[in-house]
Amino acid sequence: MRLAASGLDGTTLLVLPALFAILGLFVYPFAYGLVLSLQPKAGAWWANYARFFSDPFLYDTVAATLRLALPVTVLNLALAVPIALRVRLMRRQRLLTTILVLPITLGTVLVAEGLLNFLGPQGWFNRSLVWLGVIGSPLKLTNNYWGVFASLLITGFPFAFLLTLSSVTGIDPALEQAAATHGANAWQRFTKVILPLILPGLAVTFCLSFVQAFSVFPSAVLLGAPAGATRVISIAAYQAAFEEYDYSLASAIAMIMGAVQLAIVGLLLWGRTLLYTGPVGGTKG
Repeated sequence: MRLAASGLDGTTLLVLPALFAILGLFVYPFAYGLVLSLQPKAGAWWANYARFFSDPFLYDTVAATLRLALPVTVLNLALAVPIALRVRLMRRQRLLTTILVLPITLGTVLVAEGLLNFLGPQGWFNRSLVWLGVIGSPLKLTNNYWGVFASLLITGFPFAFLLTLSSVTGIDPALEQAAATHGANAWQRFTKVILPLILPGLAVTFCLSFVQAFSVFPSAVLLGAPAGATRVISIAAYQAAFEEYDYSLASAIAMIMGAVQLAIVGLLLWGRTLLYTGPVGGTKG
């Protein structure tokens, strides 16, 4: 009874399995990686971090990753919002939703293989354009920035769409109808009613989609230029661990990767607190 009075009743104890899973799958590996990153092969405890930020070949990977992750995330949200608003009003919503999220079931490697066959120099897209006389020689759409961009867009859109759809379907249609009754047109209803209500959900969607895009690895290797424009930070960590066999440096790069993600996610979540967080349903009165 004393434990229950302190909040430790049987219902509260149900969180223990999840707590142990978090400790085993996240907290311990994170702590182990942090300690390992502070044990360089040579030099002081900060030597790995000093090496990373003093070597352009290493620290440029942060900018290269952001150049991919940020535009892909913004474009995914820009596509997901109007499509989700349209799908929520359709009769066969489940069928359309299934079709739109199908790419997420294919996996990154299969999507990359499909893009190589479709957008490659001898792919259907280039061959069709050459046959139609639109271009004289095949366009280079793979093994560069745009190949990785297309892959991230295809694999990331279903995730952003599902999260956005859950936000827009939670809005009471009566609010939009009330705005229309007062003379608001479609654009005004979107900007004045719908957008302020879904912005907190979009902020969370942006965070999750950004983290997914920032951790890009297979697409950057299969469709990009791993030694050039698409040498993202995950490739730098992989090379440090499995080519240089410097697990301490690889852990330091992973810590930096996590710090960049946490900084951007934290900034967005802080901005989310400034947005409207009240009810999204109609009220009587």
